[in-house]
Parts: sequence; C-alpha cells; structure tokens
Amino acid sequence: MRNRLWTALLALGLCTSMSAHGQTGAAVVGSAPGVAGVAQTVKVTAKITAIDRAKREFTVKGPQGREVVLFAGPEVKNFSQMKVGDDVMAEYVEALTLELKKGGGKTVGITSQEGAKGAKAGERPAGLAGRQVTVIADVVDVDPSTQTLTLRGPKRTVDLKIRDPEQFKRVAKGDQVEATYTEALAVSVQPVKAPAK
Repeated sequence: MRNRLWTALLALGLCTSMSAHGQTGAAVVGSAPGVAGVAQTVKVTAKITAIDRAKREFTVKGPQGREVVLFAGPEVKNFSQMKVGDDVMAEYVEALTLELKKGGGKTVGITSQEGAKGAKAGERPAGLAGRQVTVIADVVDVDPSTQTLTLRGPKRTVDLKIRDPEQFKRVAKGDQVEATYTEALAVSVQPVKAPAK
C-alpha cells in the first residue's frame, strides 16, 4: 500500500512542476474555540505526449508547455489503455487541523493511516491515494509576551506562535494539542476526444 501512495504522490509532482496557470484550486481557513484548521485543493490537467510501455513511463505536458515524466507502477492495472493525447486530471487535497485538549490525559504519540485504490480491470486508468497523520503533543510552556506555545511531541519539541489572542488565552501549561494532517490525491486519465465534424 505504501508503494501505491508513493506512486500517487509522484503524480503530485505534476502539480508542483507545472505552471500555476494550469491549476485551479481553493484554500479554506477556519477556527472555533480551541480549534483551527486550513484546507487546500489543487486541480491540474495535463496531456500525455509520450508513452514508453517497456519502462511503464509516460510524459505529460501542462498548459504552459512544461513536461514531466511519470512512472506507472504495477498497481496501475490499465496502463495499456493510455494513449498519446489523453488528458491526465489530478486533484490534490490537504488539510491540517489543530485541536486543544484541555487538561491533557492522552498519550503523546503519532499515528498514521494510509489507503489507496486503483481502477478495476477494463476501466480507464485512475486511482486514489490518501494518508492521515495524527500527533498528540504536550503544552510544556506558554509565553504570553510572544504568544508562543512550546509543544513537546513524540519526536521533538517545537515553538508555535498563536496569532489569535482569543485562541492563545484558552491554552495553559499541561494541556495538549492534537494535530491532524490529511492529504489525498485522485488521478484519472480521460481519452483523447475525437475532432468535431
């Protein structure tokens, strides 16, 4: 399953390698007492310009002419259906939420879940991959002069500046913060359209 996720994230390189003119997306920021979150969606469409079936590689070109070579791992079961001229559509979503846990009590740690799914045999090539990581950290210091929290997690200690004074007032030493990071990628290949008559 990890290999599937890695292959899907390679396709994400498509999003970051192409000009922003070939992308659409939106970001959402929200908060409630003791909770804050941000989410972002990016959509990209590119055209397949070359396919190397022996190496299971294909080249895609974005709207601004940049090309990226991607690898279709063995989990891409319908690779043989891909053709030069087909459109590759990718949608990437990521979100981060922080939630205050008053009084603590949870075990400091990190957990992770991953999942992936490909198209069924005979369908057009497509796939989904996702990952969610949750970290529980202790609030070990609160500095009102800089509105900074010191959080000790399972692997390191970090300082976190809280820009919202109302949120900062809610936090005390001994509380905990639960951070959840979620990312998902959906990729599909659409056939080349026949020219209009």
